[in-house]
Amino acid sequence: MSSPTTTAAAGVVDALKVYGSGDAAVTALDRVTISFNPGRFTAIMGPSGSGKSTLMHCLAGLDDLTSGDVFIGDTHLADLNDRQLTELRRTKVGFIFQAFNLIPTLTAKENILLPLTLGGRDADEAWFDEVVATVGLADRLTHRPSELSGGQQQRVAVARALASRPDIIFADEPTGNLDSNSGGEILQFMRHAVDALQQTIVMVTHDANAAAYADRVVFLADGRVVADMDDPTTDRVLDTIKSLGD
Repeated sequence: MSSPTTTAAAGVVDALKVYGSGDAAVTALDRVTISFNPGRFTAIMGPSGSGKSTLMHCLAGLDDLTSGDVFIGDTHLADLNDRQLTELRRTKVGFIFQAFNLIPTLTAKENILLPLTLGGRDADEAWFDEVVATVGLADRLTHRPSELSGGQQQRVAVARALASRPDIIFADEPTGNLDSNSGGEILQFMRHAVDALQQTIVMVTHDANAAAYADRVVFLADGRVVADMDDPTTDRVLDTIKSLGD
């Protein structure tokens, strides 16, 4: 596997993550080296305990590696202090979580703008309007989360991740709590964000149908990358999952 270059949107080099110590030690990432190119949609798959969520959390600076290197663009996370890391996550990284993580007292618009508000930055109105139109929320901006369906809440979460135009978006099972129609809408929008808006997205998923929306699927098992597929289809993803289970 080739070493990541500084043209990558994000990546890890020789990433080791161990939880616990002694006999209780669990190796979640076992010397992983991988990079993610800008303007591409990558899915990360693997069985429970394979390290896929750990990899995403370490890439996003939400968790520290035991050893190895994490970078976002030209920035090596190990070089940052806590304040700089917080600033990087706020300005360079977007997050979409399975649980939506919306603020119940804020309207949809206020939730979408929250990362910008916290950073003391004004929204790019043209960009905001494009994101809102693309996720189909123009008539829901004054509603609070309790007044929105699950699919609409997740669309707010996706719009929030895009609103600050981050360098990369990390999505952790973004359709896990949605029905197939709502999930499909979210995946189509994420696909559109990559194709039309040149967004970079890395998504953890267990769903072969969801993975088929991506440009690339990386498969993990026991903390290692065991397969790497371009131009995935649902059938090819399922075949790979079956072969890894044998």
